[in-house]
Amino acid sequence: MVDNEQRIEFFRQMARIRAYEAALQANYHADKTPQWDIGAGLIPGEMHLAAGQEPVAVGLCANLVKDDAITGPHRPHHLALAKGVDINKMTAEIYGRDTGLSHGKGGHMHLFDPEQHFSCSGIIGQGMPVAVGQAMAFARRGTDNVAVAVAGEGAANQGAFHEALNLAAMWKLPVIFIIEDNDWAISVARDTATPIKDGSLRGTAYGMPSQRVEGNDVEMIYEACKTAVDRARAGGGPTLLEIHTVRLWGHFEGDAQAYRGEELNEAAERDPLPAYEQRLISAGILTEESAAAIKAEAEAEVNAAIEFAKSSPEPKPSDAYLHVFA
Repeated sequence: MVDNEQRIEFFRQMARIRAYEAALQANYHADKTPQWDIGAGLIPGEMHLAAGQEPVAVGLCANLVKDDAITGPHRPHHLALAKGVDINKMTAEIYGRDTGLSHGKGGHMHLFDPEQHFSCSGIIGQGMPVAVGQAMAFARRGTDNVAVAVAGEGAANQGAFHEALNLAAMWKLPVIFIIEDNDWAISVARDTATPIKDGSLRGTAYGMPSQRVEGNDVEMIYEACKTAVDRARAGGGPTLLEIHTVRLWGHFEGDAQAYRGEELNEAAERDPLPAYEQRLISAGILTEESAAAIKAEAEAEVNAAIEFAKSSPEPKPSDAYLHVFA
């Protein structure tokens, strides 16, 4: 059962992630206009933000410890923050600065933090076989750690997804597969690309416990993930969870989203952050003042991280051949 202290922490983490994504969005767009130039500004290149998907990261990571591993997708910030990746180092990496996680050489889609056992990739479904390998290492070492692979519903159509599930089930590995179903694989609606409404059925086909979690509810997600994580720690093998969440913003920043039509307005009505805030206020767990204080604290931390990144040095050109394979 989730107690009130946990509920407040869930809200705190969700507010922190939203503040981070909103600040990145504002800073990303600040120097790319009046004529849109994706290569311009302090954060050049693509930017994929996860506003609306905070409950998945928070509900999942509340069940994990530092030495558990996560492989994330190209939309990774919510997972990284919830897992405990240093906010200053991550922000510096996104800004391409030498103080970043990979000295500014990876950027926002390639965050790598061995201390927190967190990684992600811009290649769709790439993290799933990696998580299986991490889980195999944990099993061979005899620890009770678990690995988690998080990907979008579009990745469930990749061969790597099926290969990873098959091997994990055959070897009964301590790995949890999380599918974030936000209804859109870039601009392709789920219903036009996948013939089944419930993607968790694919896990059942590989003989592993599987569940679809509706509602984008952080507490329901926490409980579903707890069952899966506890089972994996106890030697029960893998689980597949498909979590129905929502992508409030574009696939990437600059995405006009004309393909979403009226559904875009419906998505805004499903925003989990104000809904959870109001739920806690109505239950007497938070007041409007305490909720505002939590959000203000999150914004201050995020602003400090962005200032840290902006004031950090860029990598030296002479360092181009460092940290690479020869």
